[in-house]
Amino acid sequence: MLLDEDMLEKKNHPEGQASFTMLLSLLNQSLYLRSIAHLEQLLHLLDVIIDNAERKSNSSRDPGSSGSEQPSDPLVSTSGSETKVVSTAASGEDVSTIKASSSTGEQNSRTVLNNLPKPELQLLCSLLAREGLSDNAYTLVADVLRKLVAIAPIHCHLFIAELAGSVQSLTKSATEELRIFGDIEKALLSTSTHGAPVLRVLQALSSLVVLLLDKDKKQQILPDTEHTAALSLVWDINAALEPLWQELSNCISKIESYSDMVPDLSSSSVKPSNSVPQLPPGTQNVLPYIESFFVTCEKLHPGQSGAGHDFGITAVSDIDEAAASASQQKITGHAMKVDEKNAALVKFSEKHRKLLNAFVRQNPGLLEKSFSLMLKVPRFIDFDNKRSHFRAKIKHQHDHHHSPLRISVRRAYILEDSYNQLRMRSAQDLKGRLTVHFQGEEGIDAGGLTREWYQLLSRVIFDKGALLFTTVGNESTFQPNPNSVYQTEHLSYFKFVGRVVGKALFDGQLLDVHFTRSFYKHILGVKVTYHDIEAIDPDYFKNLKWMLENDISDILDLTFSIDADEEKLILYERAQVTDYELIPGGRNIRVTEENKHQYVDLVAEHRLTTAIRPQINAFMDGFNELIPRDLISIFHDKELELLISGLPDIDLDDLRANTEYSGIVLLPLPFSGSGRLDLPLLGKIRCLVDIVPLEGFSALQGISGSQKFQIHKAYGSPDHLPSAHTCFNQLDLPEYPSKQRLEERLLLAIHEANEGFGFG
Repeated sequence: MLLDEDMLEKKNHPEGQASFTMLLSLLNQSLYLRSIAHLEQLLHLLDVIIDNAERKSNSSRDPGSSGSEQPSDPLVSTSGSETKVVSTAASGEDVSTIKASSSTGEQNSRTVLNNLPKPELQLLCSLLAREGLSDNAYTLVADVLRKLVAIAPIHCHLFIAELAGSVQSLTKSATEELRIFGDIEKALLSTSTHGAPVLRVLQALSSLVVLLLDKDKKQQILPDTEHTAALSLVWDINAALEPLWQELSNCISKIESYSDMVPDLSSSSVKPSNSVPQLPPGTQNVLPYIESFFVTCEKLHPGQSGAGHDFGITAVSDIDEAAASASQQKITGHAMKVDEKNAALVKFSEKHRKLLNAFVRQNPGLLEKSFSLMLKVPRFIDFDNKRSHFRAKIKHQHDHHHSPLRISVRRAYILEDSYNQLRMRSAQDLKGRLTVHFQGEEGIDAGGLTREWYQLLSRVIFDKGALLFTTVGNESTFQPNPNSVYQTEHLSYFKFVGRVVGKALFDGQLLDVHFTRSFYKHILGVKVTYHDIEAIDPDYFKNLKWMLENDISDILDLTFSIDADEEKLILYERAQVTDYELIPGGRNIRVTEENKHQYVDLVAEHRLTTAIRPQINAFMDGFNELIPRDLISIFHDKELELLISGLPDIDLDDLRANTEYSGIVLLPLPFSGSGRLDLPLLGKIRCLVDIVPLEGFSALQGISGSQKFQIHKAYGSPDHLPSAHTCFNQLDLPEYPSKQRLEERLLLAIHEANEGFGFG
């Protein structure tokens, strides 16, 4: 008999509790320690029983529920499954005894779970630190612990104490392992690592702390003294882990210093490599420790309420002032350490961003899971990893939307036709795959027509004649025109433009347009400063800067007002135009040495924001229908420009290296001895290619995804012009008699025949 007779005696346990207690006791039996399959069955049964108990508890609190529709006892409702598991370890007599104890009547399930014995619960907790179990088994253990606390909060302190003890015992061996990893490079190849159990225990602990600090609950789940004591245990865990994090940082620094590691981890924040770098063998053994560090920073702070909490909140507001004074003082003493912990996160991410980004490149899903806290300090995430995260989120929406979006436009009225056909569509409709038809043309859209639609439409939108945007500074960047009010329904058009830019990002298309730095900041929700005026009006910026750097007492005669816009003076009668006051009564308030900083801030706010606020708001209404603010906000303004407009410079060597050739060896003159076009001609051919992707020409998109630029020999008359198949990124070149003739025909095709689709 594998079960002690004492286990089967019901005199020490209420009816209904004995069966659950005995199921927990089976976790210590040799059969379940040897057989992972049997252990998973037992854990699954425990999980089902607790689920049923929770449902019954919830239904009993629901006045609209009918008691007759619920099982009489959650510990009875799964007796069939229970028999299957227990029968593997007990004789027929034992099983009948357990079933008898399980088939008790109307006992309250909450009372049963509240009175479970401590040794069996400690046994359940210990499984998380035990080696050799399956991932499914560990997940089931964590789920059972979390669900037990949800329905029987009285066990929360016990579980936290047990898991805290496991962390304390694991920390010493884990710290020593990291020291060995750092000192001996080949030690990384060891398959035995303590990082995984540390991560498991901390993840389970974090889920309990989230329940403990759940502010959505009407009342805290523990009495004041136990609540405070549990939080105190969490602080002790944080203190105990400090040596581990220090050794982790030392280990990573040594890994990064390996001579073969540096070139693999190096990355450009502007033009990332298209290949995934290889980490030194065994480096993955360090990953669970890094994940553990992030779990601790994100969730194991009594002053924070779980994932997604902003760093700025550090008060321990969940602790009642009436708690025990001694424990309360300890918690209060720790309150200031929350800031230190956030500072530790920032310091760690900045110091080891090289390795962290290398891990993300190999597994982009980390940013959505254990590395998600890095999204709150996105300046430490390399641009290529941000872009991969962004594209993955967008792709998820694409995959769940299958209705196509078809439009038919006339080239001469592309803005009006596009506006009329898209402005009434819902945001959900706009997420469909776009298909464009140019009226009067034979082209079938397999990607090329859509790309041209984006390019042609953007040219018209940002043309000065449309009155929507105006160029500033060097005449190459755009921002909303403050006088767009003279365009009929101008705010509706700005919302349409926001939709177009958002749709281009959503579809992974690039636009041949660049905004001012301040407008990118508005898209990102970042506050503009007077420094952003430099890109709009360099001379005015110099004047403001001089004002701030020098004493202006009795020098400048300025008030808190701005002269009326010259264009408005022309469009209105002068009597209708007044100066704009930066503050109420501003034209009567002088700018002095004491208030000049306020003046500069208000001037910048007016010129960059207030004067075009309606246009900005309308644009953002359309843009955010497709691109959520929190998703785009991980980029900074320069990265957003790259995301919208692609690379500003053309790398001809990159074009040459990523061009495929077919049949061109038969062309004698235009090609070099290797059978490839020379660089000057490739530069001219570049004009036939859309904007270059951020990854370079190797990432050009075709009808079926990534497709390199191709040059094919076209058979026919040498008088024919080159022809392009934009859906395939393909250029067909006839066999011309000379290099000069090829160059002439290319330029003619580029300048005179670069619009329109048809079959010739």
